[in-house]
Amino acid sequence: MRICVINPNTSAAMTETIGRAARRVSAAGTEIVAQQPDAGPESIESHVDEAFAAVGVAELVRRGELLGFDGYVLACFGDPGLLAARELAKGPVLGIAEAAFHAASMLAGRFSVVTTLARTVPIAEHLLHAYGLERRCVRVRAAEIPVLDLDTPAAYARIAGECRRARDEDGIGALVLGCGGMAELAPELSRELGLPVVDGVTAAVKFVESLIALGLGTGKTGDGAYPPPKRYVGRFADWTTTAC
Repeated sequence: MRICVINPNTSAAMTETIGRAARRVSAAGTEIVAQQPDAGPESIESHVDEAFAAVGVAELVRRGELLGFDGYVLACFGDPGLLAARELAKGPVLGIAEAAFHAASMLAGRFSVVTTLARTVPIAEHLLHAYGLERRCVRVRAAEIPVLDLDTPAAYARIAGECRRARDEDGIGALVLGCGGMAELAPELSRELGLPVVDGVTAAVKFVESLIALGLGTGKTGDGAYPPPKRYVGRFADWTTTAC
């Protein structure tokens, strides 16, 4: 099977990190293709960033359908463009926040989230409500690290410190890492903290693999139906001829 792992921002270094994490857990015979949009924000840390990133996600999924991908992972913790991507795709499409929240809820009665900046905390809280898991999450915490600064020893120390505080103060059984750029940190943090630490990139890859193996794809009735053809103008005029 072929899975397209989309980094919705335009950081090539982060795409590489996400791709390595995805390939580390993928099954034999699964091809992981990590991609990023041609245009958009270099990191996603606001609602405006998410709006632009969602356009790039839609473009990559439309292109991916022509290339024959079996499923998709959206590797940003805001899950930008997830519902639009599902409209465009035949196979399963998972966002890493949705995957991580569900995985954590299968491992413990209560979990907390450690994310990057405090300004993104409400975005994660909104998704917890949208996915019906707000009662299982004790707290969404911020390590106050910009996304593009994650790949440093100092960043790891701050993330680990916030994770320890979550473990010691929140009464939880599992932790969720709230950024695709943290994808490679989960195994070491799990060993260091002595509790399950869930990374959404790897969780989403395994869930997508399972859904594909079960022969399940995105429902094409109701709100998952292909978007009706219509005229687009200006810079999006090429979408006019899209009849999925």
